[in-house]
Amino acid sequence: MRSPARPGDVAGAETLESMSAAPRYNAWMYEAIADVMGRRILEVGSGIGNMSAFLLSGDPERLILTDLDPFYRERLNLLFADRPEVRIDQLRLPDPNAKARFATEAIDTIVALNVVEHIEDDIGALRTMREILAPNGRIVILVPALQSIYGEMDKELGHFRRYSKRTLADRFRRAGFRVERLTWFNRVGVAGWWFNGRVRKVSRIPVDQLRRFDGIVPWLRMERFLPLPFGQSVIGVGVPK
Repeated sequence: MRSPARPGDVAGAETLESMSAAPRYNAWMYEAIADVMGRRILEVGSGIGNMSAFLLSGDPERLILTDLDPFYRERLNLLFADRPEVRIDQLRLPDPNAKARFATEAIDTIVALNVVEHIEDDIGALRTMREILAPNGRIVILVPALQSIYGEMDKELGHFRRYSKRTLADRFRRAGFRVERLTWFNRVGVAGWWFNGRVRKVSRIPVDQLRRFDGIVPWLRMERFLPLPFGQSVIGVGVPK
């Protein structure tokens, strides 16, 4: 069977390609979660592998990359064909059969970066993740933050919502997780997302802005010294109750 010629979600694909040109930002995102990575990892919504390569850099024993779109799965297969520890698979959330499908993998970490906001039943999605996890595992979730800056880019990307620490913690608890950590991420990005999505009403991340933003990431890392009560994203780490 021939591989699909193009992805099913054009807006999402363009965003992933744009983000591939922001290596400093992707590295910063990975570094924000690297300390909680286990040895047997499943990534939800791997796309074109922007974060997958970083996950591999931690030398995991097993890395399962999943995506709904066969275009991305084929691309991932080509990209990681020489890595025997990598498995490419499909995962739709929620999925009542996921536990059985991944039962032999003993997954200790599930990573979902900019994924859960695309799923209408986000609690059901988190419950599926809990069922896949080994008993002492954890989930690592990054989602867009602040419903007040929801705009055209969110609509175009198919975001059902943006989150706060409180709302993400609530979803965790209702899905059967204990919150281990909640942190804001990328405080400076709030202004840019609000201006582009709410004022300019553009539907795509401007690539020229993204490249300039990527250039100042070394300065943005200093936000850890400025505990401001907001961010463009919120990172949550949870463990099964």
